[in-house]
Amino acid sequence: MFKRVLIPTDGSKLARKAIRAGVVLAKKLGARVTGYYAMEMLQPYVYTDGYIIKAATLKSFEVRARELGRKYLAEVEKAAKAARVPCDVVITKPATPAQGIIDAARKKRCDVIFMASHGRGELAALVLGSVTQKVLARCRIPVLVFR
Repeated sequence: MFKRVLIPTDGSKLARKAIRAGVVLAKKLGARVTGYYAMEMLQPYVYTDGYIIKAATLKSFEVRARELGRKYLAEVEKAAKAARVPCDVVITKPATPAQGIIDAARKKRCDVIFMASHGRGELAALVLGSVTQKVLARCRIPVLVFR
């Protein structure tokens, strides 16, 4: 049925649970896993009086974000290795996390996305935005939502 499972993570407690469940699913299906982390894009905002964040500061934020991504994806690799499931990982810096997830699934030829949903209420999802909702609305492959 499914041969390539994309498991995005943001490092949250729920995402960690989804990693374990997604790897179990991949094992049962005989599928491989691709772990994914979307680095947040930082814009060089201009503040009052023309002050702007220095390029070196932006670079240090990016380095730290990439380190966090590697740490979170190491959890995917560890779970996959323990289950003897083939695994690779991807970090990108997309315009939005939802678009990054969809693009990673397409580029890695995944046929299903297995992702966590924080299950916020409708108002919170409206105000904060729901990455899961955006992926569900825009993605052309099946999305399994873990809660």
